[in-house]
Amino acid sequence: MTAELVTIPARSGKAARVSAGQRIKVVNTHGTQVVDAWAFNALDLTEWMSMEASRVSFMKLAAAVGDTFVTNQRRPILTLVEDTSRCAHDTLLAPCDRWRYGLLGVEGYHDNCRDNLHAALANLGVVIRATPPSLNLFMNIPWTADGRLAWGEPVSSPGGYAVFRAEMDLVVALSACPQDILPINGRTGRTTEAHFIVQ
Repeated sequence: MTAELVTIPARSGKAARVSAGQRIKVVNTHGTQVVDAWAFNALDLTEWMSMEASRVSFMKLAAAVGDTFVTNQRRPILTLVEDTSRCAHDTLLAPCDRWRYGLLGVEGYHDNCRDNLHAALANLGVVIRATPPSLNLFMNIPWTADGRLAWGEPVSSPGGYAVFRAEMDLVVALSACPQDILPINGRTGRTTEAHFIVQ
């Protein structure tokens, strides 16, 4: 059976159930789109991929091929097995939410990754009470030796991708980040769709 390529619509989210041992390939279709990613233990949704615990596990600010992300119970959940994107994949910054856009001067509602996460999970009949930190795929956040961060523009080429192996049965959620004020999706302010496939 051929695996289906799934579109993550611009400014929206998608979620899928993944079995242990399967691979999730996330494609930066146009090369400029950040994709926020979350993973949850399918049998216990209070156990999720933890950025802070993962940084302790691999003792780096960003994962490299072969590194395994762990949960808030310090158990392996996703391993980065292939990466053509040339990105560090940010583990530091929180997913965008309506309050963040308010601080950026937006009046009224703005699409955001927090709401995309909950909507994508709801489409699978999944409800969570908290919003864990996201793994920000293809997001370029340069840091300096003195600990300062910057908003970098995308460096991935069109079609660049990252592949993860599921280390447990899980639910994965992905959001094509709606950020159109800061340059993380490019200076044009244009957000685009991305794609993923579970194999």
